[in-house]
Amino acid sequence: MARSPRSAVKKPRLRALPGRSTPAPSPEPEPDDEALLACARDVLEAEANAILGVTTRLGAPFLKAVRLVRACAGQVIVTGMGKAGHIGQKLSATLASTGIRSVFLHPAEAVHGDLGRVARGDVILALSNSGSTEELLRLMPAFKRMATPVIALTGDAQSPLAKGSDVVLDIGRIAEACPMGMVPTASTAALHALGDALTMAVMRSRPFGTDEYALLHPGGKLGRSVQRVFELMRTGPANPLVRDIAPLSEVVGVMTKTPGRPGAACVVDRRGRLVGIFTDGDLRRRVEQGLTDFAIPVRDIMGKQPRCVTPDTLVIAATAQMRELRVDQLPVVDVEGRAVGLLDVQDLLAAKFV
Repeated sequence: MARSPRSAVKKPRLRALPGRSTPAPSPEPEPDDEALLACARDVLEAEANAILGVTTRLGAPFLKAVRLVRACAGQVIVTGMGKAGHIGQKLSATLASTGIRSVFLHPAEAVHGDLGRVARGDVILALSNSGSTEELLRLMPAFKRMATPVIALTGDAQSPLAKGSDVVLDIGRIAEACPMGMVPTASTAALHALGDALTMAVMRSRPFGTDEYALLHPGGKLGRSVQRVFELMRTGPANPLVRDIAPLSEVVGVMTKTPGRPGAACVVDRRGRLVGIFTDGDLRRRVEQGLTDFAIPVRDIMGKQPRCVTPDTLVIAATAQMRELRVDQLPVVDVEGRAVGLLDVQDLLAAKFV
């Protein structure tokens, strides 16, 4: 059998890589701690100066923007791309937290159908430092057709965004705090602060108090800071009430049978007005002293002129009062002095006030 001829093409032979003739460049030395701290201070100073610079630019356009947002019959639509978009999302959340209906509209998603979130009666807040963001500019004709006024927050009052807007809030040309002068830092700080200033000015110009704020912030530390006693106090069958003429035996029975076992009873007169309080501690002290006459009227042994709170008292204030007095219960009375509830330390523990 004839052998097939070998290919005339020679396969290359693998060779070991020659050693480096020159040493590798040594890494640059890391900056010392003082240099890093100096850099951080420079950034903070640059951002602070950028924000302070915006204060000199506030005037008639800002007031017009406040009135547009305050009078908005629909939603405040906040939009922006990139870092300005992130600032816009926070601005929309801040508006919502102060009772102003607001949503964030991503420009890239808007041109693919999310423009359906926008309707007549809305107000647009458009954020762009350059004022030339392509995705944002593509939305402007649609905003015009929908007759939704546009408020531009920008660093260029002559930009296409500014020229197509109804109101321009100009932060001016701001040098970034980045060593390369490119990373959005000082400009985004200024946009952020301007958005907060707009929101707070709108809030100042409309009725919005702690009750409304509490309604919108039911959770977390913020919610607890504005929570009122009436939201935690025990009422109805859970509110232990006894007449001042009731014998001690009846009082102990009420304290034992009341749901939640509050460990106290509010003593009232025939009109339901608070005249005293009797607690587990009072009962233990009587037993320790050998005073076991359970037929004695509670008015003879109750704590008279007890400290109390109203239903509208802040829970944090009531908690501080309980700590100061070293008591576990506080009666709650209305404007006529009637015992309408009881605030118990067990409920404060469950709500994480103590």
